[in-house]
Amino acid sequence: MKFGYNYHNKTQGTTMKNFGLDIWGDENFIIQGDTININHASKPSLLSITQEIREKGYKGPLLLRFPHLLEKQISTLFKTFEKAKQEFKYKGNFQAVFPLKVNQFPNFVHALMDVSKNYNYGLEAGSKAEIIIAMTKTPLGAPITVNGFKDKEMISLCFIAAKMGHNITVTIEGLTELETIIQVNKEFNEDAETPISPKIGVRIRLHSSGIGIWAKSGGYGSKFGLTSTELLEAYEMLKEHALLDYLWMIHFHIGSQMGDIAPLKKALREAGNIYADLKKRGADALGAINLGGGLAVEYSQHEDKQERNYSLREFANDVVFLMQDISKRKGVEEPDIFTESGRYIAASHSVLVAPVLELFSQEYTEKGLRLKEVNPPLIQELYDLYNSLSRARAREYLHDALDHMESLLTLFDLGYIDLEDRSNTEILVNLIIKKSIALLKNEDSDELKKLQDRIQEKYLVNFSAFQSLPDFWGLEQHFPIMPLDRLDTKPTNPASIWDITCDSDGEIGFNRDLPLYLHDIDVDTEEYFLAFFLTGAYQEVLGMKHNLFTHPTEAVINFNSEGNYTIDNLIEAQNIMDILDDLDYDTYLMDKTLKYNIEESVHLNSEEKRELLGKLYLYLSENSYLKTIQAIDEER
Repeated sequence: MKFGYNYHNKTQGTTMKNFGLDIWGDENFIIQGDTININHASKPSLLSITQEIREKGYKGPLLLRFPHLLEKQISTLFKTFEKAKQEFKYKGNFQAVFPLKVNQFPNFVHALMDVSKNYNYGLEAGSKAEIIIAMTKTPLGAPITVNGFKDKEMISLCFIAAKMGHNITVTIEGLTELETIIQVNKEFNEDAETPISPKIGVRIRLHSSGIGIWAKSGGYGSKFGLTSTELLEAYEMLKEHALLDYLWMIHFHIGSQMGDIAPLKKALREAGNIYADLKKRGADALGAINLGGGLAVEYSQHEDKQERNYSLREFANDVVFLMQDISKRKGVEEPDIFTESGRYIAASHSVLVAPVLELFSQEYTEKGLRLKEVNPPLIQELYDLYNSLSRARAREYLHDALDHMESLLTLFDLGYIDLEDRSNTEILVNLIIKKSIALLKNEDSDELKKLQDRIQEKYLVNFSAFQSLPDFWGLEQHFPIMPLDRLDTKPTNPASIWDITCDSDGEIGFNRDLPLYLHDIDVDTEEYFLAFFLTGAYQEVLGMKHNLFTHPTEAVINFNSEGNYTIDNLIEAQNIMDILDDLDYDTYLMDKTLKYNIEESVHLNSEEKRELLGKLYLYLSENSYLKTIQAIDEER
């Protein structure tokens, strides 16, 4: 599926309107009339929710959270594995935890734990602060896993959690950590009436590697995990210090966004045989294999550019079958299966909505022409070409126009034509390209596709790509984008999206291989909102305060028993002084300096000083995002 001038697609109009929703949407959203709606309960439109929040006075970009989509993902994950277990008569259990590194924001974590309480779902922590979140938010009995490099204090927190009654597993990333675990165990349990320790997991460094951006998560060059030699040494150390009964889990990870199923199957065979070997050596308590994360999310809006080649059902069936097959052949118990898939759980739960502030190429219209009574001959010919352009002569006239433009720009550089002539040249050639593409839309032509780069519309959107889509900036990860309304009308503008940072990297440029087309609008009279989907994983926690744009205003959208939605837990984006305070500026001193400079100004009378101070404090109470024309008009 391609958008815009798709020369082979007979259903062009339909694909233009749905923006690939049937590819990435997973039936979470539907198009009703001219709006995109939530496919749940009363099925409200994202536009109505956005307008309701804006009517409360919240401007700028909005991050909308949908807890029911978290519950859907968790439920689907557990049910799919349970079905695979039943199909293969698998004896081990299925368990899962959410890796906090994917999203630690309170509104997210609270919603996650609320909707997952029926699944014994837990959390994974990779730092001391994340352990505290896990200890306070995970129900007793639900699993907690702790990964990443650890010092004595971090390991001690794991022992404290175990003594509180938490079902916690601390994963050994290196032999030094195991030495520390042995030391901390003595300190906590040497004189204890009932010794209590966390379960122990061992991350293994597989020979198998992943693919794509995160391929280095697996293989001998990976950052984490024990080699076979170190694993044997760890086994002996656990045995020597009477901790072998705590060795419960084998852990591996081959990378985030695992688009291909083949590397997983290879890694499973390797990890499964390691598990069986340790069991047969005497690690009787060993009973779980942790696959880590990696379940891929389909971000593509284009059918021929899809990012994963498997379904969740295939994933679950492969895991269950391979673990069962290895266990049977080696004569050991089938292990519990653990996953730590965060992207799969979190990505779909949030939508970033941002208003378009300006279109930068709208001067290329007939209204913008500044034709003279007598024009240079080539410009007059361009004007005649535009007015007489037809399907039969479109390609010929297009070539003539492009040739004339080069000649006219050369004449401008030599000083033979003026700025008005140059402006008329740009406008007329742009109009001819647009009209030619429309007339020749059924032709399969590389030339026409390339020309779309010349006529792309630049949409200035009120958000920061660095704050809200850091994976686009850092990893070229594309996210589904579509407008909230006008979906009953075919969009025709090849679109580039500019954010409001003063950085040239803050642009989602038009890509003829992954084309995005948007509507032609008049921002002076109407609002036009863009939605960025699948932003719930990593984007928030990795977002940076470039230009001091902070996390957008967020809201949780819940549905009650009647199917109606409520807007809960609204948290407004930080105001300007709060941002500066976060960077350790002395905001009291800054405030005092600003006030002093106004009060001491010799250019203002007392009334002007009071008015200026009032305006200043009003602006300081706002966030850094820009206001639309409509918002300014409302204030007036």
